[in-house]
Amino acid sequence: MSSEAPAKTGPAAPHQLLIDFGPVALFVICSNVLGRFPETKANAIFIATAIFIAATLAAIAYCRWKIGKIPPVLIVVGVLVVAFGGLTLALRDEEFIKLRPTFANLFYTVGILGSLLIRQNVMKLVFGHVFTLSERHWTILALRWAAFFLIMMVAAEYIRRTMTTEGWVNWHFPVLYLPTLIFAAANAPFLLQHNIAPTDQPEHSAPSS
Repeated sequence: MSSEAPAKTGPAAPHQLLIDFGPVALFVICSNVLGRFPETKANAIFIATAIFIAATLAAIAYCRWKIGKIPPVLIVVGVLVVAFGGLTLALRDEEFIKLRPTFANLFYTVGILGSLLIRQNVMKLVFGHVFTLSERHWTILALRWAAFFLIMMVAAEYIRRTMTTEGWVNWHFPVLYLPTLIFAAANAPFLLQHNIAPTDQPEHSAPSS
């Protein structure tokens, strides 16, 4: 009997969605609820930001407990939320939390393009255990996502500059997060079409006596 502990499996899809979108959804809900009460209206964005930080750290801890490791993307999200959220609370300036999506999308764009320059395609590093694509198709996928994140960075900055804080809170979630799900789904046919099926290993016949 093997003495190795069974490997932990990744969280199911509903749990993964909760990890990815739960903290920001909680941020939006709390900001709106707190903004309705005179006692908390002036500080609604700051209280919601503190809750956002706590929820993000809780999601990271849950992921570490559930699958035994923290995905690199979630680490990046955690660092950005804590950094920009911390500056928001420390300086009492809501512009920092509103800048977070802009810098997040800039980071992803630069990270993907930089990985192509050093020939270490980050898309392949992250999804190589799920799909097997040719180097050309991995590059196409990476360029698609880099272009997408660049567009999302422009969109994030546009709504930050043109909307009030209340408007930004309510609109940045559907404008910046829902397109990510739609774009991922739109790339599914590309992945399935160009995924290289593993070659079946020939069966070895029993040695003749």
